[in-house]
Amino acid sequence: MSRDLKLAFVGCGAIAEMHLMGIKEAAPDIRITAAIDPVAARAEAMAKRTGATPYTSLADGLAQGDFDAVDLMLPHHLHEDVALESFAAGKHVLLEKPMALTPESCDRILASARAAGTVFMVAENAQYWPEVVRAKELLDAGAIGEVVTARATVNAPLDRTSPFYAGARPWRFDKRSTGGGISLDVGSHWIRPLRMWLGEIDEAIAALDYPAKEMEGESLVRALFRFRSGTIATFDAGMLPGTVFGPEVLFRITGTGGEIVIESHAGGRLALYDSEHPKGLKEEARGYLHSYGPEFADFASAVLHGTPLAAGPEQAIGELRTALAMYRSADSKQWEKVWE
Repeated sequence: MSRDLKLAFVGCGAIAEMHLMGIKEAAPDIRITAAIDPVAARAEAMAKRTGATPYTSLADGLAQGDFDAVDLMLPHHLHEDVALESFAAGKHVLLEKPMALTPESCDRILASARAAGTVFMVAENAQYWPEVVRAKELLDAGAIGEVVTARATVNAPLDRTSPFYAGARPWRFDKRSTGGGISLDVGSHWIRPLRMWLGEIDEAIAALDYPAKEMEGESLVRALFRFRSGTIATFDAGMLPGTVFGPEVLFRITGTGGEIVIESHAGGRLALYDSEHPKGLKEEARGYLHSYGPEFADFASAVLHGTPLAAGPEQAIGELRTALAMYRSADSKQWEKVWE
């Protein structure tokens, strides 16, 4: 393989902008050589910006294009088919989260990856969120003692001017395409940090609501997670049209000797509260958007140098299973096991 990693963008919509930003920030050894999108204008626009060759189908790109790996950024219900097609062609695969919509589909993708023998990574960028990584370092160092509980909260207005929700009928409003609502989609970026810090989730109990009437999936969730360690954490998420939200804490980890807080303002600044710093030792924030750069650097290093990924693709099954447990719980009105 050449010194550079030749990458195909498959899907040139809103998330491709974040991925392009990350590559420019921290992965200079990645070259985008193909831009694939069924909307020809989108493929051509991305190709013009990156020097890539445009295609309107993955099949054409795989048959004619010059690339080592694919970055699959498509609606969730398409993930299995495009991943299997890419592995069959011998490509390395970076697949946007969720891996798929069912555990069985995930198993088929993982089996295909093993058969191909190529690098497979699920793009859960929260794994690389600078403040999340820093919190993990502090916890491992015993900065707040033994963890007692944690809270994860994400609330945002449903902004129809955002490229993620623009258009007459965004695919994220379609439950068939998404597999659910914010628990499965946005929620994964808050569930992954909890799992990084507290270990595996054993069971969940949740209530859902649908205040964003355009969305078929839930736009409000209130949940409790019990981890295998016995620790309990809360997960709250809301996406409400027209609402102006006040400042909030994105994450709060409470221990026997203090708290780690990741604030919503200043891009997600981290603060440590302990006996030595009762008013909080605040660190300069890099913020959520700076998670994409190290994500792509990790993928490129795995492909080019054989280094292990920060998290294997199997890890992403946990966010999917947690969301599915929340959905079952909303129906059963009781705790539901995540891994059964």
